[in-house]
Amino acid sequence: MASETSAAPEASPDRAPGEPAPGRSRTLRQLLSYTLIGGSGVVLDLVAFLLLHNTAGMDEQFANVLSTTLGIANNFALNALFTFDRRDRIVVRFLRFYAVGLAGIVLTNLLFLVFTDALGFGADLVKAGSLPLVLALQFVLNRKWSFA
Repeated sequence: MASETSAAPEASPDRAPGEPAPGRSRTLRQLLSYTLIGGSGVVLDLVAFLLLHNTAGMDEQFANVLSTTLGIANNFALNALFTFDRRDRIVVRFLRFYAVGLAGIVLTNLLFLVFTDALGFGADLVKAGSLPLVLALQFVLNRKWSFA
């Protein structure tokens, strides 16, 4: 006799077998939208970083703070409108979103300390390499806290 926890989930009469549950579909759509919007923020962040650091000669950590802040503002506006469709408590949500963004800044700056300062990797490579890790961390935190 199989226990209830080991039984396979039954297909809902409203969806085909193998089709994701509505909550799961929504999460996947949000992740896709968040990733696409995040891509625009990444491009903005990276271009601003390269200009500030390589062209203007700004310290990589300070350039990272400014470029990431620009990307955060871009991503907040687009995610509030399209990904999470939330327009209430906009100031509170932005402050939470920015706090999550600060976590990304701190993580990236720690990676600079380890990989650029201690191991000699180029700052551009470290910045680019940090982006997927930061994106994943921030999606989870923003979905659960900023836009909950």
